[in-house]
Amino acid sequence: MSRGGHVLDASALLCLLFDEPGADRVERVLHDALISAANLAEVMSKLVDRGLDGTEALSDLRELDLEVVALDRAQAEAAGLLRSATREAGLSLGDRACLALAQQRSAPTLTTDRRQADVAGAIGVTVELIR
Repeated sequence: MSRGGHVLDASALLCLLFDEPGADRVERVLHDALISAANLAEVMSKLVDRGLDGTEALSDLRELDLEVVALDRAQAEAAGLLRSATREAGLSLGDRACLALAQQRSAPTLTTDRRQADVAGAIGVTVELIR
């Protein structure tokens, strides 16, 4: 069954994993949350950068039972098209992949990144800042 209540940005999932302020907000929606494969790669990279064992990090992430959505052609094209609307805000490819998934699923995005909230109205998505 496909979920889709909330799209998690990498920053939101990292907030949960490191029990930072806002983690409770992510935890409340985890049961129906999904994440772009591009954002999951970002999370894995950050965990490895912090010195976590890759195999252990993978195991921990799998225990969360998140729906991981592959970056398909439609999302890749949508993320590319978001470039002009998000360039001034400095959003990364990962940010745009998250927002493209939110557009596709008509779901709100959870993030710690205020820059995403700044462009949300212009691109027709709902962005909820968790802190």
